[in-house]
Parts: sequence; structure tokens; C-alpha cells
Amino acid sequence: MNKRITVEELGLKDYKETWDYQEELFQKIVDLKIANRRNNTEVSTPNYFLFVEHPHVFTLGKSGDMSNLLVDEQQLKEHNAKFYKINRGGDITYHGPGQIVGYPILDLDNFFTDIHKYLRFLEEMVIRTLTDYGLKATRSEGETGVWLDVGTPFARKICAMGVRASRWVTMHGFALNVNANLGYFDLMIPCGIKDKAVTSLNAELGRAEIPMEEVKEKLLFHFKALFEAELERDAAAT
Repeated sequence: MNKRITVEELGLKDYKETWDYQEELFQKIVDLKIANRRNNTEVSTPNYFLFVEHPHVFTLGKSGDMSNLLVDEQQLKEHNAKFYKINRGGDITYHGPGQIVGYPILDLDNFFTDIHKYLRFLEEMVIRTLTDYGLKATRSEGETGVWLDVGTPFARKICAMGVRASRWVTMHGFALNVNANLGYFDLMIPCGIKDKAVTSLNAELGRAEIPMEEVKEKLLFHFKALFEAELERDAAAT
């Protein structure tokens, strides 16, 4: 089993370009797994963790409801935003500057073959990171992602998640609001959930801005511990 994970920093990158790149890495791993089975070989499969920020974009998962997007095409243009239907689970999600988006593209055969456990580990990574900032974050039963004040009238989501997996290879991932413009969430019904608000790390801490690189390092620290992984940076991608 190969527990080495290549971490790539993509910077600010168009959603569709990033999606295409994810698909390329995803297919490379799947093709290698198929070749191993066909040829009875054991060539180790690679793993990746992509960090990216996207320009304003709304994405709708394959089981999502289009009515949860509250603006039309012209209004999207006025807000300098794009919209895509995509192949992950979950409903509608917003991505934009000030948000840390992480796409782990892992062969779970290298770690554990349990999608439920995989999602819980991603949530735990974010929960531990927010704990580092003094926030008590939790899960909300039946709702993937990370929340604050669950079970109260003040429940609010700080991190959305949606993944796709095939042959135990993952793609898509999580979006953590760090310094995000929360006004964009008013243009949709986040994740199709009408009765809960959305928040960000800087809003919760009452600070103008939280250093993004600082948050990424904390996320990677907890990710490495949970997955018992070895992380290596792709210098060409930074």
C-alpha cells in the first residue's frame, strides 16, 4: 500500500479547469488499478491532495435540485459567477475567493475501503483544525459537512463536502469558508437546507482576515495524522 500523498497548490484556478485536472488524475489511478488486475501486477497507485481557490462559482451535485439556485443566468453574470452541474454527491454548493477548497484524489485501497469512514475523516480533519482556533465544531446527523451550534436556532455551516468514488478512487472533496464573501450564499439554498445559516472562520473569530496558508498547514497536519499518510509537496505545482 502506498500512503504517500502528493500535495499540489493550484492557487486561484477556474472550476472547470480544475475539474478536468481532477478527472485526469482520477483516471490515471483507475487505469493503473485496472492494468494491475488484468496483468496480475502490483504497481503502486499514486495519491494526490489538491488545494485551490476558485473564482465565484456554483456547482450542483448529481442528486441536486436546480430550484436551489435562486438566480438566473443574467444574474450570475452580474455577480461575475459561473454555474456547473457536476458528478459528485450532494446538492448545490458555492465556491469563491477566501475559501479553501481541498480535493483529495486517493486510492482508498492504500488506506481503507470505507467511504463512510473517509467522509468522517475529512470532517474530523476540519473539526480539529477549527478546534485549533478555539471553535467547537461538530457534525450534524444526516448532513455531511462541519457545523457550529448544531441543535440550536443558531446552527450554521462552515464547511461543505461532496465526493465521488469509483473503484475506491476518490475525487471532489471539501470547501472550508475562511475569509469567504458570505453574501454569495444568499444566491442559493446551501446544500438544499433552508433552515440553517452559513458562516466563515474570520466571521466567527471577529477578524478581518485569517492567513489561508496557516489554515492549510493545520488541515494537512490533521489529515496526515488521521490517514497515517506521508505528505510530499509538488514543487512544480506551487
